[in-house]
Amino acid sequence: MTPAAATLETANPAADTVRELQARIRSMQATTLDSRALPTHPALAALLPGGALQQGAAYSVERSATLLMALLAGPSAAGSWCGIVGVPEFGIEAASRFGIDLDRLVLVPHPGDQWLAVTAAIADVMGVVVTRPPKRASDSSVARLAARLRQRGSTLIVLGPWPQSEAMLTLSQSDWGGIGEGSGHLTERQVTVTVTNRVTGRPRSARMWLPDRQEHFGAVASAVDERMAERQLRTAV
Repeated sequence: MTPAAATLETANPAADTVRELQARIRSMQATTLDSRALPTHPALAALLPGGALQQGAAYSVERSATLLMALLAGPSAAGSWCGIVGVPEFGIEAASRFGIDLDRLVLVPHPGDQWLAVTAAIADVMGVVVTRPPKRASDSSVARLAARLRQRGSTLIVLGPWPQSEAMLTLSQSDWGGIGEGSGHLTERQVTVTVTNRVTGRPRSARMWLPDRQEHFGAVASAVDERMAERQLRTAV
């Protein structure tokens, strides 16, 4: 910048006002972007693109009603209404144990051929909508639903593949515990949850309880974490 230009900018009283307005706009934009993140369990947030479920976005879950409930628990507990379309076996007792508020849960178990229209209608009024497509939707239908999600700020979770999903969540390496030598009953399950980012194609995986003995969902502590917790306990004693 030349001395003349620097003097002109300093002499112009509107320059400070413009810079102040620009800073306020940037601050408001950051707040708006942050507000688009839905409350998400930390164990899943660490794997998801952007560190949370996002309003206006779609996600795919492969063959796991329990993982679906873990995804719904955070938004539901924070006050979001959730709609479940085309999943008649969705268990409300299990959902309640995972922390899903049944007073803000709407079930449409048998939408028939109107599943896409029902999904879109629920997305108009609820924060999170879950659907299981009985058949592949056309590209134009997917595009219209994506536009509606962005407009309404609703989040779509699809059981199965979906063309415009932000990420696919899958389970593998499922190990149950609780049965002793010929007696007992299943009380806990460890699984590997993998989230594959649509943009980068890179998967992220973590070992999780789904659920633990207290019927809670969470990350499985590593051996290092367990040793640190033991040392902290000994120090406290």
